[in-house]
Amino acid sequence: MQEHRITVSRTARYFTLGRADRDVWFVLHGYGQLAARFLRHFEPLDDGTRLIVAPEALSRFYLSEAPAERRVGASWMTKEDRLAEIEDYVRYLDAVYQDVLRSVDRARITFTALGFSQGATTACRWTTLGTSKIDRLIVWGGEVPSDVDLPHAARLMLVYGSRDEFFTPKVVAATEARLREHGIPYEIVSFDGGHEIAAAVVKKLALRADG
Repeated sequence: MQEHRITVSRTARYFTLGRADRDVWFVLHGYGQLAARFLRHFEPLDDGTRLIVAPEALSRFYLSEAPAERRVGASWMTKEDRLAEIEDYVRYLDAVYQDVLRSVDRARITFTALGFSQGATTACRWTTLGTSKIDRLIVWGGEVPSDVDLPHAARLMLVYGSRDEFFTPKVVAATEARLREHGIPYEIVSFDGGHEIAAAVVKKLALRADG
């Protein structure tokens, strides 16, 4: 048996909210989510000066086998052929970034990449491996992957809920230790909650960006 590879074109979609006067946020959803639903969490950011961009992961699947509950979710990658999937989504996110640049003045705009859960590692890899210039990276409820060397140019923030069953205090501590070991500066924001996007925290992060 021989494995063969080809590169193909495919259609991908992303959703936007607001308009860019000074700020663009790329928000990357977690495993099993869809971009349009995820974008609703960031409606408080739509103040007339900020564009929020929600790309959707390239691999969609049914969340349940039950015919009456055929909801669809999406995934950024799996362990199967992972390096190729990482290359694909990095190219894809760079393409979305370039598409957004057509309608904004990059010199006047601050770009933030926020990744939640599986989207957190995706955002880290995109920031590291892609060609897009990201000013601030927010890692929410997910790890900074050990196989990437985050650029010092991006301002890094870690966000997690105190009752997050995935990004637990033990995982948070290990992530912080790795960042300190590599001399990567970061800020940390915790809140009373679980593995979720909290509206009050979203607003707080926006205020920090404004400051």
